[in-house]
Amino acid sequence: MTIQPVAPSHLLTVSEYLEIGEIEPGYSELVEGRLLMSPGPAPDHNHAAMEMAFQLRGQLPAEFESLTDMDVDLQLSPPGAPGTVRRPDLVVVPRSARRRVRAEGGVFLASDIRVAVEVLSPGSRRIDHVHKRAEYADAGIAHYWIVDLTEPVSMLACHLAGEFGYADGGAVTGTFSATAPFDVTLDLDALL
Repeated sequence: MTIQPVAPSHLLTVSEYLEIGEIEPGYSELVEGRLLMSPGPAPDHNHAAMEMAFQLRGQLPAEFESLTDMDVDLQLSPPGAPGTVRRPDLVVVPRSARRRVRAEGGVFLASDIRVAVEVLSPGSRRIDHVHKRAEYADAGIAHYWIVDLTEPVSMLACHLAGEFGYADGGAVTGTFSATAPFDVTLDLDALL
């Protein structure tokens, strides 16, 4: 017998959301106190996130690491108010942030995130390009990369541009290279 979660009767705080724990099948996110359910990702989606993590591993400065599928409190509301927790497909964080989460509990904070990466899924194009782009910018995440697995594989690298949110130089195919927030070269074709 499968036990179905009961929908909350009020807008959730980040702490209340974290008390719920994992919900199967799929995963959940919290947006302005509302619990959102999503189906589990497809194999190509997971492969892309893992391949990007493998490619980043040898290129990141020693004080950083990449992790897949981690909850991030976007810190868009004060503690005790309805919160927003997103689960990017990949994040780059200081190693010290993971140690803090291990010691103190909780989740990563927007202020920990150096790069957030979303791999587009058929049902997430608008969410990733519009909603998450705005939320991540509001949260102060300096770099947001959006990967599209439609051939040819492409990546849109967004960076904070002051009060205007994110700016980007257009989608890149083949090889992506950057110097900020660190020197990196990614083989995008290997993501599929």
